[in-house]
Amino acid sequence: MTEQELARWLRSPLGRYVVDWESTQIDSEVADIFGFNAVQIGLPQQDFLRANRIAMRARIGLGETTHPAAPVAAQCQPEALPFAGQSIDLVVLPHVLEFSADPHQVLREVERVLIAEGQIVICGFNPLSLWGLRKQARRRESFPWRGRYLALPRLKDWLSLLGFEIESCQFGCYAPPFEQQKWLQRWQFTEQAGRRWWKFSGAVYMLRAVKRVPGMRLITPCWQKKTLRNKALQPVVRKTPKEIHGQ
Repeated sequence: MTEQELARWLRSPLGRYVVDWESTQIDSEVADIFGFNAVQIGLPQQDFLRANRIAMRARIGLGETTHPAAPVAAQCQPEALPFAGQSIDLVVLPHVLEFSADPHQVLREVERVLIAEGQIVICGFNPLSLWGLRKQARRRESFPWRGRYLALPRLKDWLSLLGFEIESCQFGCYAPPFEQQKWLQRWQFTEQAGRRWWKFSGAVYMLRAVKRVPGMRLITPCWQKKTLRNKALQPVVRKTPKEIHGQ
């Protein structure tokens, strides 16, 4: 994938269709994630951290061909992130895994840089969809069809092996991959029908997972005050003088 292909696709009706759905979903997922450092790796032309309230937010470009208009903090390969271990609270990966030569290594790097209880948000194309069928039929096209789409069950297995726990997962973009805006609008009825009847066949999925560390538990403040129950009064048995002297 080159930045020129990516920029051209993002300007297309199909690209806007996907990015608009992903932006809405990611906004709701990252809004309540707190910490000190948040990183978006890939698609630097889009700000998927805009709804997050972490002070230090950065967008990372892939390789050395990032578009100059994209506000990137650094450029790197996703298989070797330039961050210290356990230094990041939130990582967003929009369509990085399916275009990486070693997607499992990318996840290992993310696990390395995330703090305990850090979170990862992943967006990917679903091979079990109409878009996946088109990709199988025409593999040599440009972005986004030349990628290696990862099925969601496989991705969940990889995350589980790395110690992640799935928190949420959403599917979207049920319309066929039409290139023209008018056809995408005519097929908008498939969004509601897809979410209800064939939920797992959306063209795109969004997944959020938390890095769990065995034997570690976050201690949260206890805001509820427990009222102490009054002890029941016990009757006092008074002895008579005769009982005291054993008479």
